[in-house]
Amino acid sequence: MNNRVVITGLGIWSCLGKNLDEVKESLFAGKSGIVLDPVRKEWGYRSGLTGKVDPPQLKGILDRRARIGLSEEAEYAYMATIEAMKNAKMEMDWVEKNEVGILYGNDSSAKAVSEAIDTIRAKKDTTLLGSGSIFQSMNCTVTMNLSTIFKLKGINFTISAACASGSHSIGLGYLMIKWGLQKHIICGGAQEVNPFAFGSFDGLSAFSIRENDPTKASRPFDKDRDGLIPSGGAATVIIEDYESAVKRGAPILAEIVGYGFSSNGEHISNSSVDGQVRSLNMALQGAGMNPDAVDYINAHATSTPGGDLAEAQALDVVFGKSKPMVSSTKSMTGHECWMAGASEIVYSMIMMQNNFVAPNINFENPDEASAKLNIISKTTEKEIDVFLSNSFGFGGTNSTLIIKKIK
Repeated sequence: MNNRVVITGLGIWSCLGKNLDEVKESLFAGKSGIVLDPVRKEWGYRSGLTGKVDPPQLKGILDRRARIGLSEEAEYAYMATIEAMKNAKMEMDWVEKNEVGILYGNDSSAKAVSEAIDTIRAKKDTTLLGSGSIFQSMNCTVTMNLSTIFKLKGINFTISAACASGSHSIGLGYLMIKWGLQKHIICGGAQEVNPFAFGSFDGLSAFSIRENDPTKASRPFDKDRDGLIPSGGAATVIIEDYESAVKRGAPILAEIVGYGFSSNGEHISNSSVDGQVRSLNMALQGAGMNPDAVDYINAHATSTPGGDLAEAQALDVVFGKSKPMVSSTKSMTGHECWMAGASEIVYSMIMMQNNFVAPNINFENPDEASAKLNIISKTTEKEIDVFLSNSFGFGGTNSTLIIKKIK
């Protein structure tokens, strides 16, 4: 089967805002969500920089039984999904009577695991962990909790693919619907934001130490970049079979037309130009598009010296002649890790809906590779008919999504 797959709902909870409207304002203004966290410095972190994500206040929204099973990242995902379902006009009574699935990207629940182990070591009594601990600490914490809360009856599992997790969740959902296996899927990505989750990253000296000016620290593609900044939250993208969405009167926001993926098969943490090029070309081939059909690219670029270099080279290989507009929203958000592939679809959708390209802030001095790209450093008015989003992760996993405006 070759069903059309459309986006009908979006939701976001990030360092740029707690809903779509707040995030739109931040994107348009080029406003950074990066701060210096003193707790990380107390813990001995080399870098205390992080995206500031406000915790949701769920008391009064969810009953206690539902709340105690939610990990930090699952709380973010719940808030993003509530917004997405409202925008998609998915009422609970309709959801309960139909087969709606969930595919969500997540690759850690470090805080819940660490706190449980600390309790066991200190108290020598596992019964003190409480009944919610297991549901917070499993890697599938988001999908198991949300599928229960929303009474979902379709496909239900977690995608664990490092920093491409959120993107692959949408890509796999796209294939499920395209092939006729599902009609409605809640997709997305979630990332916890706490010191438990990022110590090992910091130990690799992967983070920027430009602590004197946090909002200037994330510098994707800039020659003077010195590392990424960890961040997180959650983003939800509801996708559906076109005919089914029309039948139930859902808003049709855009169409997913291409999904590319590949594995580098090389170094466990270093990027590969060849691997990225294969993912890009697969997405274009699946979409039936030439490179010049793409108006805007939301780059994966995380502000690391090697990663940004490889992506700039890969983009030049594929788009060197057409030179579409390019920016990395990680310049404002930092690297949202497991969430990033989903949130950057939401950010790009906001741009498409409002006819602008958000800036790659802090891009002041290109290097030899980034100088070949059309990197947008200031908010630019632009009608976007087609955008492409890249996501890459440790282990050499690559994901590329292409989204087209519905006219």
